[in-house]
Amino acid sequence: MTNQAVYKVLFSAGESSGDQHAANMFLELKQRCPAIRGIGMGGSKMRQAGIDVRYDSAGIGVIGLVEILKHYGEIRRALNLLKQIIADEKPDLLVCVDYKEFNLKLARFAKNQGVKVLFYVSPQVWAWRPGRVVTYGKAIDMMAVIFPFETRYYETENVPVRYVGHPSVDKVHPQRSRSEDFEAFGLDPNRPVVGILPGSRGNEIKRILPVMLAAAAKLAAQRPDLQFVLPQADSISDAELAEHLANSAVAIHIVKQQPYDAIQCCDAVMTTSGTASLEIALLGVPMVIVYRLAAFSYWLGKRLVKIPFIGLPNIIAGKAIVKELIQEQLTAENLAAEILNLLADGDYRQRCISALQAVKHQLGDGGGSKNMAQLALEMLNGQTAAQDG
Repeated sequence: MTNQAVYKVLFSAGESSGDQHAANMFLELKQRCPAIRGIGMGGSKMRQAGIDVRYDSAGIGVIGLVEILKHYGEIRRALNLLKQIIADEKPDLLVCVDYKEFNLKLARFAKNQGVKVLFYVSPQVWAWRPGRVVTYGKAIDMMAVIFPFETRYYETENVPVRYVGHPSVDKVHPQRSRSEDFEAFGLDPNRPVVGILPGSRGNEIKRILPVMLAAAAKLAAQRPDLQFVLPQADSISDAELAEHLANSAVAIHIVKQQPYDAIQCCDAVMTTSGTASLEIALLGVPMVIVYRLAAFSYWLGKRLVKIPFIGLPNIIAGKAIVKELIQEQLTAENLAAEILNLLADGDYRQRCISALQAVKHQLGDGGGSKNMAQLALEMLNGQTAAQDG
């Protein structure tokens, strides 16, 4: 078939980062195959890209066993709806974007229905349960990985795999110069800026933002010259933020839909772990990575995770280049102290910046969304090679 065939691709993205990855991939697909149709589960980015979003994933982007159990009913409804779409509409390809356990179940169902499955963003098998490679291999037709070191885990088990590049390398580019951003955001270029990135999930906002705001208050008391900026994730509503910011002791500049411009203004950032920490690394801004889960979820995770870090910059570097404050270590005092170190200790700050530049170099030149579009079209046309050398 030619690229003008009317293909239907079902996307399943359960989190904010997956919503963005799917949107970028679909935009690239449309350039190569204008007649292609996209349907599925996702959020505002996928809608803006022209995908027919049948289920809004804003309410199910949770992490941790306790959190998942609380949202089990809604997650189950989403899964059943997508299964029904597969059974009724028989899409030409299912693209599962991260959201591991949910998408594994969906992939199994699709495979049984004769639908090809492309899994985008590998489960972190290198961090926990490496035996899952075989499990995923049975449910998919191709695994697209975003870190170069991931391919070997799948090659060992003869699971079709391709390194496509990390999508963040392409998209992490400010729209304006730093000086233009200071003016646009009403910031004083002669005063330091601290970034506050509390996450893109509702439970992260509840657990982490109060600690960050308390740390900001401590910082402001010691350094009245500091300014604070908070890039608001699309998946977080104004009401969710307002609930916490109403009692903030310091002024916070809220920035919408311009996260990279906001981050490039910062001299130091406090951020949740996840994609955000990698994006900050790509922009070369010193940071401290934080996270807090429900107690039982953390207890269970400690027994399953096989690596010493949770922050992507540290995982890629293979060493602690950025401080992590996890669970009970995440206090306003510890967070404020680390931000002050990053602002005041010139040698410490430069070592951090140099290490982040090395991480950026490791990730290469990007092209992730274009590579994913090409891979999807190969699968749709039955031309997929097993593994790029």
